[in-house]
Amino acid sequence: MVTAYRAYQVTGQRQFTLVERELREPDHGQVRIRVLACGVCHSDVLAVEGQRTDPQEPVVPGHEVIGIIDAVGTGVDPRWQAGDRVGVGFLGGQCGQCDFCRRGDFVNCSDQPQPGTTTDGGYAEIMYARSTGLVRVPDGFDALTAAPLLCAGVTVFNAIRAAGPPLNSLVAIQGIGGLGHLGIQYAKKMGFQVVAVARGTGKEELAKTLGADHFIDSSTEHVASALNALGGAAAVIATASSGPSMAGLVAGLRPRGRLVVVGASPEPLPVHTSDLIFGGRSILGSLTGSAIDNEDNLAFSLTHQIAPLVEPMPFTEAPRAYDRMMSGRARFRVVLDVATPA
Repeated sequence: MVTAYRAYQVTGQRQFTLVERELREPDHGQVRIRVLACGVCHSDVLAVEGQRTDPQEPVVPGHEVIGIIDAVGTGVDPRWQAGDRVGVGFLGGQCGQCDFCRRGDFVNCSDQPQPGTTTDGGYAEIMYARSTGLVRVPDGFDALTAAPLLCAGVTVFNAIRAAGPPLNSLVAIQGIGGLGHLGIQYAKKMGFQVVAVARGTGKEELAKTLGADHFIDSSTEHVASALNALGGAAAVIATASSGPSMAGLVAGLRPRGRLVVVGASPEPLPVHTSDLIFGGRSILGSLTGSAIDNEDNLAFSLTHQIAPLVEPMPFTEAPRAYDRMMSGRARFRVVLDVATPA
């Protein structure tokens, strides 16, 4: 009988250690998940780079997790059973009691674990998760393909929905990376005219293969002028982590257009107030989505054959997988294959 499992925990900054942990029964309200795959996301820096309350407290990174429930704790809704195929994303499950939950705003729950940051995540063979954060994963989805959709995917999926552009209007995706290459696919399948915005022409062919109708090279073109020449964007989804480059997009919005920020930038976003006032343009941020949003996202992705470009790596190479993601050279999502023996 299996009584232990392996996990990569981190302390301090990039101090990975492969440890063996004792298998236990899930706590009240929790399930135990046998991990099949875990995406390596840039948000893993919160744990791996020590950007948390106590960096010396060991934690297992990873919040793009696909697995199989193998034990159910007390107090869990009976709709969740051992053998169910589930996912866990950036948000680990709402409490259902705080003021935000009482208003149905589960994303902003004030008592919600963050897998891989405040609680142990998916760089492990076993993970424990609050049942309210579980995402039901369709059987037709390969685990390595589905994993990045639980964070990167739902982030851009919900950002487009938050922008609310009219059907067949112009939607721009700024940045063609881990988020942007998915944003192009979602926007096209949702029925919009899609503009891909990137620095240089190296990704132009890829962008058009993914569904972009137009391409703007921000290194040689004035992006706002180019967008206005196309009639102005009803929405721009900003995925590249650069405040100044995001700011220049506002003037390319048509009246009532929205710039939705999903790329976290260390720099401020300087905006001319007149660009907001005249035309009633707006800027908003969008953070991932709830468990049910993620189920909508997976269903839409499966129906329309939306998939990330992934680089699978063995579970035993988790530290190298993290370094690969941080290098910026991955095309475009690194995923740990936990189920397949090395």
